[in-house]
Amino acid sequence: MDFGLCLPNFPAGASPEGIDAAAEVAERVGMSMVWTTDHVLVPSEAASDYGRIYEAIVTLAWVGARHPNVRLATSVIVVPQRNAVVLAKELATLDSLSGGRVTAGVGIGWNAGEFANLAASDRFHVRGAYLDETIRLWRHLWSGSTEPFAGRFHTLEDFAFGPLPVQQPLPIVVGGRAEAALRRAGTVGDGYHSSATSPETYATRIPIVAEAAAAAGRPTPAMSARVRVEFGEAASSGYAMRGDPAAIAGQVREWAAIGVEHIALYFDTTEPADIVARVERFQRDVVPLV
Repeated sequence: MDFGLCLPNFPAGASPEGIDAAAEVAERVGMSMVWTTDHVLVPSEAASDYGRIYEAIVTLAWVGARHPNVRLATSVIVVPQRNAVVLAKELATLDSLSGGRVTAGVGIGWNAGEFANLAASDRFHVRGAYLDETIRLWRHLWSGSTEPFAGRFHTLEDFAFGPLPVQQPLPIVVGGRAEAALRRAGTVGDGYHSSATSPETYATRIPIVAEAAAAAGRPTPAMSARVRVEFGEAASSGYAMRGDPAAIAGQVREWAAIGVEHIALYFDTTEPADIVARVERFQRDVVPLV
């Protein structure tokens, strides 16, 4: 199993010190990747979770400059509430500046109020279609093509785009739990990425992803999962890998058994010393038992 770390770029308590401490320990213990969470301007009802959140791509740029041995990923960008061409530029720039270390995790979002706050209400009910077109547009621009692009939301006729990503292709992993998201992952994604999901539930999604990939003449994409980790008794509701190190290692093996190749570990803390201690404990006490 390959491991990555979700950086504490949210919620209240998030700080440069906490983000940097998390990135440093992830790099030091040999994790392959760090992930940021994306929201921009949520309504007050979501403020306790996402009212304070460091911007996902800018945070990765800062982390990538300080920590050259980890990949930089988003879990996940809410694409339809942003400008697709600007996102293409930001991600290609980050990939170029970081020497080809970016993975673009993408999703459609869920918060209509946030879409309204970003003047994107007109996209909320067509956000799946917007994401589908955005992925096509990104790959068109990132390939270096200067041919016109015509879609439902974007028409480009006279344009020049650069820099191109170092990675050809720059990997795109698709998040979401609806069937449309699973089929999108199989049809156009380089990976599928879940959040707040158990291995049992995840296993029911894999055939849908695989079927869509086969229908499109593509191999089944890589599988990854964002998973909360809690040492000891439950500290939250919902799925988490929890218990003592042996129990958590057993749960990692459950993920591996269904074909998941990468777990993005989420430790619910923003305190620098605390996240370092939890990552070190996972590496020292759990990984050898997997």
